[in-house]
Amino acid sequence: MTVPPDPVSPPLARADLDRRGDERETEGLLSSAQADAGSRVLVLRGDAAPLADADGSAMRYSSPDAVAPGGEWAFLGRDADGAAMLLAAFPRDADEPVEAPHGWGALRAVGGGLPDFDAGVFVEGLSLGRWLLDAPFCPACGTRTETIKAGWSRRCPACGREHFPRTDPAVIVAIGSEDGDRLLLGSNALWGGNRFSCFAGFVEAGESLEATVSREIHEEAGVRVRAIRYHGSQAWPYPRSLMVGFHATAVDDAEAEADGAEILQVRWFTRAEIGDALEGRSEIALPGPASIARSLIASWHAGAA
Repeated sequence: MTVPPDPVSPPLARADLDRRGDERETEGLLSSAQADAGSRVLVLRGDAAPLADADGSAMRYSSPDAVAPGGEWAFLGRDADGAAMLLAAFPRDADEPVEAPHGWGALRAVGGGLPDFDAGVFVEGLSLGRWLLDAPFCPACGTRTETIKAGWSRRCPACGREHFPRTDPAVIVAIGSEDGDRLLLGSNALWGGNRFSCFAGFVEAGESLEATVSREIHEEAGVRVRAIRYHGSQAWPYPRSLMVGFHATAVDDAEAEADGAEILQVRWFTRAEIGDALEGRSEIALPGPASIARSLIASWHAGAA
């Protein structure tokens, strides 16, 4: 019997792909895996991958010889049977690099409904693929770099520097009321309508995660918080974030006030209102199922915060 995933755990944190980082130093690993018909390739065009079925509940992997020439290749790891899992990343405007009879799905759209293995491969491949496509030049001297370590590093032939994929840590926070019966959410200026979510922001230089939580919440929502509690984390390659989720409790509910710039509205929601929104019975739009914001909200609603 298949056990369904925990609905309140971060959806893209449940990966079970063996990354086999020890193999990346193996000479010729990538070329030999590309020549192996048993290798499985995640093909990406922009942030979308081919789907294995019409409802987007699984991804379609390709054999290396079925992929169009070009793209950026990398070794992602091995599946349970030992087959190499490869990435072939193409720009969004590239011609379709592989047949996709059931269409293409973006991570943010389908990631929350994928099996753990597919979700892990997708978020790893997209995070690495974005870097391979977007950062081909040495940031120190501007020379085009050479890809090494099976796609996980770039070396500059001019100055000798070695570069690695960048990850920017950010916090995202669900704020409970003093009595624990309400949840504070905000509506971003870029969204419009009735969409509400948790509060988030990037970690600044020399700042701890806990300090970031307190600063960002006060800046965006006006409240002071206490009882900061870790929930979980997941990669979010839009463009290169590690989202670290927390629950926190407001010191004074009445302090809640939108900053008026990034956040246009803040609102306290009852548990019943959140339940209706999670079930689609409300005009309030919550974050999609692939986001850690959704799992934070679901966790609070379930009383697991």
